[in-house]
Amino acid sequence: MVTRLNVNPTRMELRRLKTRLKTAMRGYKLLKDKSDEMIRRFMGYIRLNKALREELDGEIARALRAFMLARGMMMPEDAQSAVALPACALRIRAETENVMGLTVPKLAIGETAAGELYPYGFVSTNSELDNSISLLSKLMQKIVRLAEVEKVCNMLAAEIEKTRRRVNALEYVMIPQIKETIKFITMKLDENERGNLIRLMKVKAMIESQGE
Repeated sequence: MVTRLNVNPTRMELRRLKTRLKTAMRGYKLLKDKSDEMIRRFMGYIRLNKALREELDGEIARALRAFMLARGMMMPEDAQSAVALPACALRIRAETENVMGLTVPKLAIGETAAGELYPYGFVSTNSELDNSISLLSKLMQKIVRLAEVEKVCNMLAAEIEKTRRRVNALEYVMIPQIKETIKFITMKLDENERGNLIRLMKVKAMIESQGE
């Protein structure tokens, strides 16, 4: 059952509530349109996230298989020392962009610090290790892109949920309450008008009877 607002049933209050109802209806439409567009954008990011993850899973699996093959053909201590230190420092450039009024991250790999791709000697290693290192190094841009897309997905999901709560509050609470209150005040005012009309008619009848 819809509850009405606790207000005085006056014409001034009725006008104020009608204005408030128009504002609420306009706000509801804007929020609903925003929610629908955000969901559309969100689904696009979800599909992109799925495609990137599947692509990365396959490429990482190939790189790891190459690494396992290389390690199996080397002395354990040689394999460990070959990958003990990073080849170079990776720098991530973080910026932002606007998606439906939401500030989301925009990530990219900047220039890397000087360093060799293969930070080890070639005497105690093999070509399979070189291949695995090369494969993994080529994945960094996609890994950063995936991290960016997943963060945007999480932020959009939270914003969609917040917008949905506001839309539901307008649709199922505020707008019905205002409409119910407008209906109540209109009935009260009509009732008062009928009461005043009846009293005027009685007064008129009394005056006419006294004049006879």
